[in-house]
Amino acid sequence: MKFLKEISKYLVGGLFIFSGLIKLNDPVGTSIKMHEYFDVFADDIAGFFGVFVPYALPIAVFLVVLEVLLGVAVLLNYKMKLTSAALLVLIVFFTFLTFYSAYFNKVTDCGCFGDAIKLTPWESFRKDVILLFFILIVTYFSFKGAYKPLLHHRIGNIAIGSISLICLYVAIHAINHLPFIDFRTYKVGNHIPTLMQPSAPLVFEYIMEKDGKEIATETYIDDPSYKFIETREKNPEAKPKITDYAISNDEGDFTEESFRGNKLFIIVYDAEKASNKIDNIKNLIKGVSNYNVSPAIITASIYNEIEAYRHRNQLAIPFYYSDATVLKTIVRSNPGIILLKDGVIKGKWHYNDTPEAKEVIDLLK
Repeated sequence: MKFLKEISKYLVGGLFIFSGLIKLNDPVGTSIKMHEYFDVFADDIAGFFGVFVPYALPIAVFLVVLEVLLGVAVLLNYKMKLTSAALLVLIVFFTFLTFYSAYFNKVTDCGCFGDAIKLTPWESFRKDVILLFFILIVTYFSFKGAYKPLLHHRIGNIAIGSISLICLYVAIHAINHLPFIDFRTYKVGNHIPTLMQPSAPLVFEYIMEKDGKEIATETYIDDPSYKFIETREKNPEAKPKITDYAISNDEGDFTEESFRGNKLFIIVYDAEKASNKIDNIKNLIKGVSNYNVSPAIITASIYNEIEAYRHRNQLAIPFYYSDATVLKTIVRSNPGIILLKDGVIKGKWHYNDTPEAKEVIDLLK
């Protein structure tokens, strides 16, 4: 029993810290996922969930900081009755989210480990059920008083308080700049056109049924005695990593053209909420004007909104349309900056970190 008590504590604590730190690296990404859940629940369960949508970011910051704190607290045996009760409430909440997503096929990626580790909805649910089991063990032993604090009460309070402040600082820094580590497919150095292609020929198999038995075959059996069930991918890992990148304007598709030459894209996925503190961006556009760099705005906003934004900020450069989810995936900043050279991402910046023109030109050499 002692082994089960200790292994459960370390497993729960370590996993919560790991999960929290990954999401702390990108709280904006977590807020996007929270936004998805609130929208789904508002439509499917109760309209009041829509009230939380504007507060998705602060709620995301609170949850990821809480994850780290609870992980640290359980490893330190800090106020274990309160800690284990909070862990139990949190994991029940997460288990409900992942079950709902899996069963009703609503949110296809729970974001449990940010963009670092992708899990299917059912994988996420199974992970939470297993974690719930170990948290129940921790809760049982906590209320029996089996965990003795590793630190003096006052030192424990200082440690938890200090970690709270550090985590909050890290989250705010990531929001006002960019994630410290970019786990997404649009990270610097990636060649977008290559990631839009399969890494190997895709292989499919047909699942047929005859006499109550399933048969997998790479050739479709055109025989009435066989019943077709489904088609499965044998090598899903070979699928394109990027499937939704597309840019266009009123004249047509601009996707292929975006891969030609040097492009400086100003990403404005929501013109009404985008920051107007972009003097440095305007200086950058002016600074690269004498070089072979084509600046443009990429937006998910409607024509009137982006036109108002361009006029308000005197951005006399062309604009194109793309999907909001894609743009938020490319750069966690509104507006954000992305530099492409023949389809290769050479640089990404938050508007608070707008580079000098020389830095941009140097990256293209």
